[in-house]
Amino acid sequence: MVASLGEDSGYVPYTAFSAKKSYIASNPEIIQSFTNALQKGMDYVQTHSSAEIAKVIAPQFEETDLDTITTIVDRYASQDTWKSDLIFEEDSFNLLQNILEEAGELDERVPYADLVDTSYAKKAAQ
Repeated sequence: MVASLGEDSGYVPYTAFSAKKSYIASNPEIIQSFTNALQKGMDYVQTHSSAEIAKVIAPQFEETDLDTITTIVDRYASQDTWKSDLIFEEDSFNLLQNILEEAGELDERVPYADLVDTSYAKKAAQ
């Protein structure tokens, strides 16, 4: 490995969740509970060692030995791959659009404020 893409590019939001505005408006408690659960996982990653994280996630990777999982988790941690919260910052949104645009997958850019709602993530991060 020559370099980590994450180290060289900044935070790229590689996982996202979406819902229709009507669903969000009708089910804010579900959206908040889901967001809180994801934040709880992120808090765990920030407060536990690579070995502890590896042990917890090992059942998802049955074909990989625990030492290898620990090494991978340690690499992610040392590269600061994981954010500490779910707040989708405008810089990351623009970076994602740049990547999609350069790959020929984005025909038209979308304004951050038109697509992103960080209120649930901000509440979960408190």
